Amino acid sequence: MNANLSPTSPKVRRKPSARRTRAGSYMQPTQTQETHDAALHSIRAFLKGRTSYDAFPVSFRLIVLDSQLEVKKALQCLLSNGVVSAPLWNSEKSLFAGMFTVSDIIHLIQYYYHTSSYDNAVTDVETFRLESLRDIERSLGVATPPLLHEHPNASLYDAAKLLIQTHARRLPLLDEDTETGHEVIVSVLTQYRLLKFIAINCTRDIQILHLPLRKLGIGTYVDRAPSDQTPEGQNPYHPIATATMTTTVFDVVHMFSEQGISAVPIVDENGIVVNLYETVDVITLVRLGAYQSLDLTISEALHQRSPDFPGVVICGASDSLGTLLQLIKKRRVHRLVVVEGEGRLLGIITLSDVLRYVIGEVGIKESLEPPEEPPNGAGTSTSTEAQTEPSDAPA
Repeated sequence: MNANLSPTSPKVRRKPSARRTRAGSYMQPTQTQETHDAALHSIRAFLKGRTSYDAFPVSFRLIVLDSQLEVKKALQCLLSNGVVSAPLWNSEKSLFAGMFTVSDIIHLIQYYYHTSSYDNAVTDVETFRLESLRDIERSLGVATPPLLHEHPNASLYDAAKLLIQTHARRLPLLDEDTETGHEVIVSVLTQYRLLKFIAINCTRDIQILHLPLRKLGIGTYVDRAPSDQTPEGQNPYHPIATATMTTTVFDVVHMFSEQGISAVPIVDENGIVVNLYETVDVITLVRLGAYQSLDLTISEALHQRSPDFPGVVICGASDSLGTLLQLIKKRRVHRLVVVEGEGRLLGIITLSDVLRYVIGEVGIKESLEPPEEPPNGAGTSTSTEAQTEPSDAPA
């Protein structure tokens, strides 16, 4: 029944209003070093309770190359399958024989540049076998990485420590055939796969990691203030190797080989990052047999780059570790260029830097067992990012 209120009407008693609870703030809680360290401890505990098997994708393919295969055919196999590395197999002894990676091609280019000619390279690569790549490393004075591997049932934490200890960016996982007793290559665990596994399964911990990347010491940064004057002849971005659009491809190849890196930021005269040149870009030239193209400038070589290049991923020094891991969860990322202001180069962050921080320094200086000699002289470099499942970005 509706009542018409007027000055002479009886006083109407109103129901007391229910007080609404005030919504909580959506602002992130204050980040402290204690909460940050607790989140890292939780992630490490999680990895100790999981095996490498757990990190396998639902569907993946594994390319295994015979160590007696010609280098040219091996390279074509990698590129046609969208991967940048593959385990080697000694079919005579039924043994794991190392890894074939883009670094081996970089070393091969260095070798022919210093000791022969590109014409000879074109001829020799037709018959050059994977098992001979170690001889190339020796002639160049490049340290041969130890022939290490892990069992799929080993904890992810132990596998991660081995990746850090050896400075490798991939770890072959080997099992044993119970009937024959022979080794079986099951898969290859990469830094990217491991970090993505963390990003997917440790969501709550990652949300707590809000401290800035540079404050945490993750990455390599230019060791001078932008206003500092660089002496003539010195690298203004030391210790980061850089190039310009007029730098030749071979000069960058030399950086790859000498410094054990897989990408170089391309900067202009003001230090603005304009692109990134990677080892995979060199492989594109080699696949076409264009060894003479190594004398091209970076500007010219970029016109021959694969159209599926994902672009340069950049970040700021104040971005958080949690944000970076969320990015790894969403897309394939192998390195980030740290910039400031309008895009001036400040640093570079690799997956090695991220994994080293997340896992911690514990055990990094532990001694390793002396590596076994690879069968038939095989056993190759492991210094570039790679993955065994189909790739949608260069490594």
